[in-house]
Amino acid sequence: MSFFSSSPPPAKSTATTAPPDTADVENENVNQTQTPLPPPPGYGVTGILRRWRHEDMLKRVSLGLRVLGLVFSLLAFIIMASNKHGRGRNFDEYEEYRYALAIAILSTLYTGLQSWRQIYEMSGGKEIISGRNLAMIDFFGDQIIAYLLISAASSAIPMTNRMREGADNIFTDSSAACISMEFLAFFVIGFSAMLSGYKLAKQANI
Repeated sequence: MSFFSSSPPPAKSTATTAPPDTADVENENVNQTQTPLPPPPGYGVTGILRRWRHEDMLKRVSLGLRVLGLVFSLLAFIIMASNKHGRGRNFDEYEEYRYALAIAILSTLYTGLQSWRQIYEMSGGKEIISGRNLAMIDFFGDQIIAYLLISAASSAIPMTNRMREGADNIFTDSSAACISMEFLAFFVIGFSAMLSGYKLAKQANI
């Protein structure tokens, strides 16, 4: 009996490829799927331009309100100062009308100075008062002038109504016109005070 020698079958390789690191796989997946987030609103060139346009609009609206306040205050001052039509028909004989005239002058000076300041700054001039101090001056100044205007107009109404019951003439008409101008100035400067309060709140958040 003959034996045939045969070589043993080749051994199977036991070496296996090491699995990839789980952390590396997750990092690769994140890098492949993650997209860059857009910049939050208010940042970047677009945000800066938007803020500039918004601030420019606020300045223009504020200037427009101050100019209107100046016009109405100046008209009230001129009408009352020229309201002289003989004895018993002169504004300076009545305390209420003298008070209305004084407030009209004060409002004219305030709105005139504020309008000049804003025009100067918007035309490229350096800010006279900057930052939070300016916002506080605008806010409290508008509020004080608005209160004085409504106070002066309200105090002159009863006197004018009593005079109109006796005789309605050019003197009472002029007094009523001055009161109307002060009421209009009050509403305009009141809106300006609201806008100044908004700007002051923005300054407080910076």
